[in-house]
Amino acid sequence: MDYSSVISNSFEYTKEALVGKWMQWIILAVLAFVQMLTASLIPLLSGYIVRVLSGKTPAPEVDGWGKLFVDGWKLNIIVLIYMIPAILVFLVLGGLSAFAGIGMGDEAGVGAAILGALAGAFLALIVAVILAFVALFAILRFAHTDSIGEAFNFGAIFAQIGALGWGTWIIAVIVLLIVAVVYVFVIGILSMIPILGWLIALFLNAAFALFYARYLALVYEEAPASA
Repeated sequence: MDYSSVISNSFEYTKEALVGKWMQWIILAVLAFVQMLTASLIPLLSGYIVRVLSGKTPAPEVDGWGKLFVDGWKLNIIVLIYMIPAILVFLVLGGLSAFAGIGMGDEAGVGAAILGALAGAFLALIVAVILAFVALFAILRFAHTDSIGEAFNFGAIFAQIGALGWGTWIIAVIVLLIVAVVYVFVIGILSMIPILGWLIALFLNAAFALFYARYLALVYEEAPASA
Protein backbone atom coordinates (compact mmCIF):
# COMPACT_ATOMS: atom_id res chain seq x y z
CA MET A 1 0.00 0.00 0.00
CA ASP A 2 1.23 3.49 -0.89
CA TYR A 3 0.76 5.20 2.47
CA SER A 4 2.05 8.55 1.24
CA SER A 5 -0.63 8.54 -1.45
CA VAL A 6 -3.31 7.72 1.12
CA ILE A 7 -2.12 10.61 3.28
CA SER A 8 -2.07 12.97 0.29
CA ASN A 9 -5.55 11.93 -0.85
CA SER A 10 -6.89 12.35 2.69
CA PHE A 11 -5.40 15.83 2.91
CA GLU A 12 -6.94 16.84 -0.43
CA TYR A 13 -10.32 15.44 0.64
CA THR A 14 -10.18 17.49 3.84
CA LYS A 15 -9.12 20.64 2.01
CA GLU A 16 -11.91 20.32 -0.54
CA ALA A 17 -14.42 19.72 2.26
CA LEU A 18 -13.50 22.79 4.30
CA VAL A 19 -11.50 25.42 2.43
CA GLY A 20 -13.95 27.85 0.88
CA LYS A 21 -16.84 26.17 2.70
CA TRP A 22 -16.41 28.22 5.84
CA MET A 23 -19.90 27.69 7.24
CA GLN A 24 -19.45 23.92 7.14
CA TRP A 25 -16.06 24.29 8.86
CA ILE A 26 -17.58 26.54 11.54
CA ILE A 27 -20.40 24.05 12.17
CA LEU A 28 -17.95 21.17 12.52
CA ALA A 29 -15.77 23.23 14.89
CA VAL A 30 -18.85 23.96 17.01
CA LEU A 31 -19.78 20.27 17.02
CA ALA A 32 -16.23 19.43 18.11
CA PHE A 33 -16.52 21.93 20.98
CA VAL A 34 -19.92 20.61 22.06
CA GLN A 35 -18.71 17.01 21.97
CA MET A 36 -15.65 17.90 24.04
CA LEU A 37 -17.73 19.92 26.51
CA THR A 38 -20.24 17.08 27.00
CA ALA A 39 -17.63 14.28 27.11
CA SER A 40 -19.18 12.77 23.96
CA LEU A 41 -22.69 12.66 25.43
CA ILE A 42 -23.72 14.76 22.42
CA PRO A 43 -21.61 12.99 19.78
CA LEU A 44 -22.75 14.88 16.70
CA LEU A 45 -19.21 15.22 15.35
CA SER A 46 -18.71 11.47 15.76
CA GLY A 47 -21.92 10.92 13.81
CA TYR A 48 -20.55 13.03 10.98
CA ILE A 49 -17.23 11.19 11.12
CA VAL A 50 -19.15 7.92 10.66
CA ARG A 51 -20.36 9.32 7.31
CA VAL A 52 -16.80 10.08 6.26
CA LEU A 53 -15.65 6.64 7.43
CA SER A 54 -18.33 5.11 5.21
CA GLY A 55 -16.39 6.34 2.16
CA LYS A 56 -18.74 9.07 0.96
CA THR A 57 -17.18 11.36 -1.66
CA PRO A 58 -17.09 14.26 -1.78
CA ALA A 59 -17.34 15.01 1.92
CA PRO A 60 -21.01 14.89 2.99
CA GLU A 61 -22.99 17.90 4.16
CA VAL A 62 -23.63 18.42 7.85
CA ASP A 63 -27.33 17.59 8.03
CA GLY A 64 -29.73 14.98 9.38
CA TRP A 65 -29.04 15.89 12.99
CA GLY A 66 -31.04 12.99 14.41
CA LYS A 67 -29.03 10.41 12.48
CA LEU A 68 -25.79 12.18 13.40
CA PHE A 69 -26.71 11.83 17.08
CA VAL A 70 -27.74 8.18 16.74
CA ASP A 71 -24.67 7.21 14.71
CA GLY A 72 -22.46 9.03 17.19
CA TRP A 73 -23.93 7.00 20.03
CA LYS A 74 -23.61 3.78 18.05
CA LEU A 75 -19.93 4.59 17.68
CA ASN A 76 -19.67 5.24 21.45
CA ILE A 77 -21.31 1.89 22.20
CA ILE A 78 -19.04 -0.04 19.81
CA VAL A 79 -15.92 1.49 21.38
CA LEU A 80 -17.19 0.81 24.92
CA ILE A 81 -18.00 -2.84 24.19
CA TYR A 82 -14.62 -3.45 22.59
CA MET A 83 -12.86 -1.92 25.58
CA ILE A 84 -14.73 -4.04 28.16
CA PRO A 85 -12.00 -6.75 28.27
CA ALA A 86 -9.33 -4.11 28.99
CA ILE A 87 -11.51 -2.55 31.69
CA LEU A 88 -12.08 -5.96 33.28
CA VAL A 89 -8.35 -6.73 33.24
CA PHE A 90 -7.64 -3.47 35.05
CA LEU A 91 -10.42 -3.97 37.59
CA VAL A 92 -9.62 -7.60 38.32
CA LEU A 93 -5.82 -7.56 38.31
CA GLY A 94 -5.15 -3.99 39.37
CA GLY A 95 -8.11 -3.64 41.69
CA LEU A 96 -7.69 -6.93 43.54
CA SER A 97 -3.95 -6.38 43.95
CA ALA A 98 -4.57 -2.91 45.29
CA PHE A 99 -7.19 -4.07 47.79
CA ALA A 100 -5.02 -6.96 48.94
CA GLY A 101 -2.04 -4.68 49.46
CA ILE A 102 -4.00 -2.03 51.33
CA GLY A 103 -5.50 -4.78 53.52
CA MET A 104 -2.02 -5.56 54.83
CA GLY A 105 -2.10 -2.19 56.57
CA ASP A 106 1.60 -1.27 56.40
CA GLU A 107 4.04 0.47 54.07
CA ALA A 108 4.89 -2.78 52.31
CA GLY A 109 1.18 -3.33 51.71
CA VAL A 110 0.75 0.14 50.26
CA GLY A 111 3.76 -0.43 48.01
CA ALA A 112 2.31 -3.76 46.87
CA ALA A 113 -1.03 -2.06 46.21
CA ILE A 114 0.61 0.58 44.04
CA LEU A 115 2.65 -1.99 42.12
CA GLY A 116 -0.43 -4.17 41.65
CA ALA A 117 -2.46 -1.26 40.33
CA LEU A 118 0.35 -0.28 37.95
CA ALA A 119 0.72 -3.87 36.73
CA GLY A 120 -3.02 -4.08 36.15
CA ALA A 121 -3.00 -0.78 34.28
CA PHE A 122 -0.07 -1.89 32.12
CA LEU A 123 -1.72 -5.19 31.19
CA ALA A 124 -5.01 -3.41 30.53
CA LEU A 125 -3.16 -1.00 28.23
CA ILE A 126 -1.66 -3.91 26.26
CA VAL A 127 -5.09 -5.52 25.90
CA ALA A 128 -6.61 -2.16 24.87
CA VAL A 129 -3.95 -1.63 22.17
CA ILE A 130 -4.50 -5.11 20.73
CA LEU A 131 -8.28 -4.67 20.76
CA ALA A 132 -7.99 -1.20 19.20
CA PHE A 133 -6.65 -2.65 15.93
CA VAL A 134 -9.76 -4.84 15.64
CA ALA A 135 -12.13 -2.17 16.98
CA LEU A 136 -11.01 0.38 14.38
CA PHE A 137 -11.73 -2.04 11.58
CA ALA A 138 -15.05 -2.96 13.19
CA ILE A 139 -16.03 0.72 13.27
CA LEU A 140 -15.19 1.01 9.58
CA ARG A 141 -17.33 -2.03 8.82
CA PHE A 142 -20.19 -0.51 10.82
CA ALA A 143 -19.85 2.77 8.91
CA HIS A 144 -19.85 1.04 5.52
CA THR A 145 -22.79 -1.27 6.27
CA ASP A 146 -24.80 1.08 8.52
CA SER A 147 -25.30 -1.90 10.83
CA ILE A 148 -24.02 -1.93 14.41
CA GLY A 149 -24.25 -5.73 14.34
CA GLU A 150 -21.57 -5.86 11.64
CA ALA A 151 -19.13 -4.29 14.09
CA PHE A 152 -19.28 -7.61 15.95
CA ASN A 153 -19.28 -9.92 12.93
CA PHE A 154 -15.87 -11.20 13.94
CA GLY A 155 -15.60 -13.83 11.22
CA ALA A 156 -16.13 -11.23 8.49
CA ILE A 157 -13.90 -8.68 10.23
CA PHE A 158 -10.95 -11.07 10.58
CA ALA A 159 -11.45 -12.35 7.03
CA GLN A 160 -11.41 -8.81 5.67
CA ILE A 161 -8.34 -7.81 7.67
CA GLY A 162 -6.68 -11.01 6.46
CA ALA A 163 -7.50 -10.10 2.86
CA LEU A 164 -5.97 -6.66 3.36
CA GLY A 165 -3.06 -8.12 5.29
CA TRP A 166 -2.55 -7.80 9.03
CA GLY A 167 0.85 -6.23 8.47
CA THR A 168 -0.62 -3.69 6.06
CA TRP A 169 -3.37 -2.80 8.53
CA ILE A 170 -1.07 -2.50 11.53
CA ILE A 171 1.41 -0.35 9.60
CA ALA A 172 -1.45 1.84 8.34
CA VAL A 173 -2.61 2.48 11.90
CA ILE A 174 0.95 3.16 13.10
CA VAL A 175 1.48 5.64 10.24
CA LEU A 176 -1.71 7.42 11.27
CA LEU A 177 -0.52 7.50 14.89
CA ILE A 178 2.77 9.08 13.79
CA VAL A 179 0.86 11.74 11.84
CA ALA A 180 -1.31 12.30 14.93
CA VAL A 181 1.76 12.78 17.16
CA VAL A 182 3.14 15.40 14.77
CA TYR A 183 -0.27 17.06 14.65
CA VAL A 184 -0.53 17.17 18.46
CA PHE A 185 2.94 18.71 18.65
CA VAL A 186 1.98 21.46 16.18
CA ILE A 187 -1.33 22.08 17.94
CA GLY A 188 0.50 22.33 21.26
CA ILE A 189 2.64 25.13 19.85
CA LEU A 190 -0.30 26.94 18.24
CA SER A 191 -2.33 26.67 21.45
CA MET A 192 0.21 28.87 23.19
CA ILE A 193 -0.87 31.84 21.06
CA PRO A 194 -2.80 34.15 23.43
CA ILE A 195 -6.59 34.20 22.97
CA LEU A 196 -6.61 32.88 19.39
CA GLY A 197 -4.69 29.70 20.13
CA TRP A 198 -7.62 27.65 21.43
CA LEU A 199 -9.83 28.86 18.57
CA ILE A 200 -7.27 27.83 15.95
CA ALA A 201 -6.91 24.45 17.67
CA LEU A 202 -10.68 23.95 17.64
CA PHE A 203 -10.93 24.50 13.88
CA LEU A 204 -7.87 22.36 13.17
CA ASN A 205 -9.22 19.55 15.39
CA ALA A 206 -12.37 19.42 13.25
CA ALA A 207 -10.22 19.28 10.12
CA PHE A 208 -7.99 16.55 11.53
CA ALA A 209 -11.06 14.47 12.41
CA LEU A 210 -12.03 14.53 8.71
CA PHE A 211 -8.47 13.72 7.69
CA TYR A 212 -8.10 10.62 9.85
CA ALA A 213 -11.58 9.37 8.98
CA ARG A 214 -10.87 9.66 5.26
CA TYR A 215 -7.46 8.02 5.74
CA LEU A 216 -9.02 5.01 7.47
CA ALA A 217 -11.80 4.80 4.88
CA LEU A 218 -9.25 4.64 2.06
CA VAL A 219 -7.28 1.90 3.79
CA TYR A 220 -10.47 -0.07 4.48
CA GLU A 221 -11.53 0.11 0.84
CA GLU A 222 -8.31 -1.65 -0.16
CA ALA A 223 -9.71 -4.81 1.44
CA PRO A 224 -12.41 -6.77 -0.42
CA ALA A 225 -15.68 -6.74 1.54
CA SER A 226 -16.53 -9.96 3.35
CA ALA A 227 -20.08 -11.12 4.02
